[in-house]
Amino acid sequence: MAQFKTIDDMDLDGKVVLTRVDLNVPVEDGRVTDATRIEKIVPTVKDIQARGGIPVLLAHFDRPKGKRVDSMSLRQILPALETALGQEVAFAEDCIGGPAKRVVAGLQAGDVGLLENTRFHEGEERNDPTFAASLAALGGAYVNDAFSAAHRAHASTEGLARLLDAGAGRLMEAELKALDAALGNAQRPVMAVVGGAKVSSKLDLLMNLIEKVDHLVIGGGMANTFLVARGVEVGTSLAERDMADTARAIMQKADQGGCTIHLPVDIVVAREFRAGADSEVLGVDDCPPDAMILDAGPQTVEALTAAMQGCRTLIWNGPLGAFEIEPFDRATNEAARAAAELTRAGSLISVAGGGDTVAALNKAGAAADFTFISTAGGAFLEWMEGKELPGVAALQA
Repeated sequence: MAQFKTIDDMDLDGKVVLTRVDLNVPVEDGRVTDATRIEKIVPTVKDIQARGGIPVLLAHFDRPKGKRVDSMSLRQILPALETALGQEVAFAEDCIGGPAKRVVAGLQAGDVGLLENTRFHEGEERNDPTFAASLAALGGAYVNDAFSAAHRAHASTEGLARLLDAGAGRLMEAELKALDAALGNAQRPVMAVVGGAKVSSKLDLLMNLIEKVDHLVIGGGMANTFLVARGVEVGTSLAERDMADTARAIMQKADQGGCTIHLPVDIVVAREFRAGADSEVLGVDDCPPDAMILDAGPQTVEALTAAMQGCRTLIWNGPLGAFEIEPFDRATNEAARAAAELTRAGSLISVAGGGDTVAALNKAGAAADFTFISTAGGAFLEWMEGKELPGVAALQA
């Protein structure tokens, strides 16, 4: 992995440290309903303060498309941020110009500032050099702690890092180290679990993974497309039949590269997609014409767990079935708990990410035992696809 600077490599004493964070949290009626992302930035803010720096937070919120939208103001995040940090936070009504300069000028050692939504300016998403320079003029150093926005080449994630002494915050550092342990310099054998509805949305991901992992487990609606490619009848199941040739090409490439692809050997089928629907477990070749596959069966989970026991590293993105409703969450839950148990025993390094994945692992009660759970969404997926992330590349020493 390319070397990147962290807070430890920077001289922050007496400097205003522009700190890019992820404050894109759920808000209802002007109140934060889940402060997880806010709580995760606390170590970075406290470490900057401990090194004599004055953290001034930069963040986007929602998609105002370059215009000031009151309902997307970061002011509504302020109470939750102050609670998490245990101190008052000075808020600037803009992220550049007079309002920002006045708030920053009034900060002293030990203080924290928060600037208004960077996306209220068109220059943010365009990575406009003039806008980036206006941000840079406010500080003496830059720390990026928003891995979740690192796949965007925006002014506050990429442009700013080119203008000031720059390094990774604690959350970014932890994320990069975990990802390197999972794919960059992984302990082998490596297994990847990839679930989801469509092969077409994860094509780049699958193509990258079959070159880097020893076992690739395909679940969810994607598995149905691969079963179709193998000539298996899948009834009324969700499947991209027009992607069968692509699925066959992926299987052929995996075979040539020594990557074992795991598909369901038994299935859970139902006639309707609802919680508690009548369901039955059948062999993979026995799906009735009027039924749909909604989960992998117990033999599949058993085979998957056995393969997992022989691995040292696991990367997980996406559920194995329709995990949102019972009883079609069983395969995901049981496989996730097996991974958690192996991780707890010290025999597996487990890294997971993506919205549905985090929800599924939380539902299974397995998330706490995984080595690392990424909340980054798009950035995590692009990293799994083997793409360079502009916000990370800009921090490389």
